[in-house]
Formats: sequence, C-alpha cells, structure tokens
Amino acid sequence: MSKDKILVTGGAGYIGSHTIIDLLENNYEVISIDNYVNSSPSVMDLIKTVTGKTITNYNIDLTEYQKVEGVFAEHQDLKGVIHFAALKAVGESVEKPLEYFDNNIKSLLHIMKAMHRHKIENLIFSSSCTVYGIPDKYPVNESTPIKPAASPYGRTKQIGEMIIEDSIRKVGKAILLRYFNPAGAHSSTEIGELPINKAANLVPAITETAAGIRDQLTVFGDDYDTRDGSCLRDYIHIMDLARAHTLAMEYLIAGKQDQKLDVYNLGNGTGLTVLEVIHAFENVNQVKLNYKIGPRREGDVPAIYADSTKAITQLGWEPIYDIDEIVRTAWEWEKKRRKL
Repeated sequence: MSKDKILVTGGAGYIGSHTIIDLLENNYEVISIDNYVNSSPSVMDLIKTVTGKTITNYNIDLTEYQKVEGVFAEHQDLKGVIHFAALKAVGESVEKPLEYFDNNIKSLLHIMKAMHRHKIENLIFSSSCTVYGIPDKYPVNESTPIKPAASPYGRTKQIGEMIIEDSIRKVGKAILLRYFNPAGAHSSTEIGELPINKAANLVPAITETAAGIRDQLTVFGDDYDTRDGSCLRDYIHIMDLARAHTLAMEYLIAGKQDQKLDVYNLGNGTGLTVLEVIHAFENVNQVKLNYKIGPRREGDVPAIYADSTKAITQLGWEPIYDIDEIVRTAWEWEKKRRKL
C-alpha cells in the first residue's frame, strides 16, 4: 500500500526526476507538474525504466494559476508539495533577469495560493546556496548571514524564501533546502542530468566535452583566492540530494517540526575547485579533457561549501557518495544516452 501522495513541480527536471525516484522507492504516490521548457518528456519514461512505475505529469505552466488550481482540485488528497520548478541558470539569469523574476516568483506564488486554498500542509522548497551571496567565511551553515545575491537567479531564491516565510504563517509548515552543486547520475545510470540546451553546470559540461559534443571546456577564471585559482564549490551526488527531500517530507508529515519554517544546508561539506573536479574526472574515467582557462564569468561566487550538520542531526540524512562516484556515474550516463 502506498504512503501519502506528493506533488513534485519540475518533476522532469534533473533534481525533480531523481527525487521522484527516491519517493517512489520509499513507497510514496507521486504526481508531477512540468511544462518541459527545460526538460524532456522522455524523462518520465526513464523514471519508469528505473522504478517500474508510471508517473502522471501535467504539462502546464505554473505561471497560469487556473491550470495550477485545476491540478489541486483534481487531487484533493495531496499530503505535500516539493517545489523545484524554476529557471535556474546563473549566467542566463544575468542576461534575462525579468524573465527569471516573472517565472520563478509567479510560479511559487501560484503554488502557495493553491496550497492555502486546499489546505495542503507541507511544503519543501528547492532553494540554493546562492542565497548566501559571497560569504565571509566557510563552511556555510544555516546561521550564515544572507548577503546580496551575486545573480538574479540567486535573488529569486532569496525572494522565494521570504515569500514562504511570510505566507506559511497562515497554513501549514515548510522546509527550505539550500543545496550546493548537484551532480552525477542514478546508480543504475539509466537516468541522469539531461540538459535541453547547452549545459551550464560543470559536470555535464565536462561529460559533453569528453563525448565530443563540445570542442573544448572553458574554466571561468584562474585568479580567484582558492587552491589553484579556479572557483571552489561543494559537489553533492544527485541521489544523496534526492534522499534529503524524501526525508524532509517524512519529517514534516510526521509532525516532527515544531516551528512553521526551518532551513537546511545540503552538501558534502568539502570544497573542490573546478580544476580538481576536472582532474578527478580524468583520473576516474581515464579520459583526457580538452580545456582552457577563460575570463571570470559574471555572477559566479569565488568559493562556497556547506556545513550540513543540521540536516544530518535532525533529518537523519547523510551523504554517502564522493566526487569519484559523481564523475563515474555522470560519464556512464553520458555514454549511455549518446550511445558511445
């Protein structure tokens, strides 16, 4: 018998699809909303390949409230919502700030309006370490001061957190999950990151270069105050991240959260530079990458990594995969989907 029914927005996206798999593997019933603007309908088939279960996805735009309301009206038994759906490329957000504000904020407002109307109690919000801006020290914990975001994308996450904080006082409870850099693929390598456009994140850019989809990989800057001058990030395996969402929802449904709103960082707790990730990929997969050093990219934070002690202590979460497994599964997935 299935557990509670959960709505996942952005369910065909990278994090959303892997979270759906984890929810299904933990016997939840799941429905999805995704208009495939940054994803593919084929992802739903990949979820079925991994889990053996068919997911109902509603191909609607969350900026159209009446369509959102229609989904909630059809599923009166929803127990919670995990809200991923958003435009998410840092660089693109610098070029198209108004598009990012319109889509990301309006989508969240419509989800929360429908939740309040139908008295859905539990919300998990896909936030980001970008809300910390450029921190003064590392690692970053949940008490680290929020500074001006380095990109419009980060600003939409800051505003989203504020909206939830103010709105959740009336109905339900929420958890904000601030995660760092998800990467890798499901252990089966039947599903992984599937960028519709040119990959903006480091690991899929690496695998595209190795696969010959890109002629060359660009490292944006080598003059930062890090071990080797390239940006430093905290890379977390996608299935570790997915697991945290399931645990957070279980925590809310079980009534374990005392306050209306809480926040958790999700990362491996160690920082790796861009060049270190490149070298890890080369060493693990025995593939030489063609890369060059380019200028800094606007919107990039020099360095950031997580203190995830709170999630480990309160949610019972623990990341189990390291960078070697991240780059191994990412490359196996890339080869499989490209038929290399």
